[in-house]
Amino acid sequence: MNLVVDTHTHTYASGHAYSTLIENARSAKENGLQMFCTTDHAESMPGAPHFWFFSNQRVLPRFIEGVAIIRGVEANILNTQGEIDVNPTSYKSLDWIIASFHEPVFRPSDKATHTEALIKTIESGNVDALGHLGNPNFDFDYQQVLRSAKENNVAIEINNTTLKGNSRVGSVERCYEIAKLGNEIGVYFTTGSDAHFCQDVGELSKASTLFDTVGVSSDKVITHNVKQFLDFLSLRGHDPIPEYQNL
Repeated sequence: MNLVVDTHTHTYASGHAYSTLIENARSAKENGLQMFCTTDHAESMPGAPHFWFFSNQRVLPRFIEGVAIIRGVEANILNTQGEIDVNPTSYKSLDWIIASFHEPVFRPSDKATHTEALIKTIESGNVDALGHLGNPNFDFDYQQVLRSAKENNVAIEINNTTLKGNSRVGSVERCYEIAKLGNEIGVYFTTGSDAHFCQDVGELSKASTLFDTVGVSSDKVITHNVKQFLDFLSLRGHDPIPEYQNL
């Protein structure tokens, strides 16, 4: 499946990544992307920037190196109430919010606890996508969470770095299981390189293979083309981005 949007990338602002936004944009162009989301870790993650970093994203240009830039964040799921670490002042500056479990912020617990946290996060209305759900440290009830995501139009991320098998070890098989069930339920999928170095921005080949293997229709993959992604933002209630109206 052809994928032209990368919805999960990091810059050195995350504290454990190594490239600038400009370097990421250059690589995005070289790797054939039309658009990507810049999604540094929110402030609860060790080494992450202060919330002002996200509130000030309104100063970012809408295009760098001819590639469209979506202003975003990878937020941390904080508790079973579905709270995330995005400051209220930041929402107006952000186009895209991923919510993920990270071990330094949310101590791995049991299946019921993780399921409750994910469903409450979805139902909060504050997040557009759930990140790297394949992590075996955060097992959850696939049926309950994916049905909630479907009902609330929250995208399920297929994370290319996870599919490499070198991080979040044990995730690959789980990602395929999540994708198969998500396909049956009819969720929206998104794709992220989870790049922590610029050369990986737009590297979505393993995610593409997963979709082809599972038989996911391109109309359910919001990163298949720019219009689908922008339509999804509209579905989520985000204001139109004037600079992208002719894309």
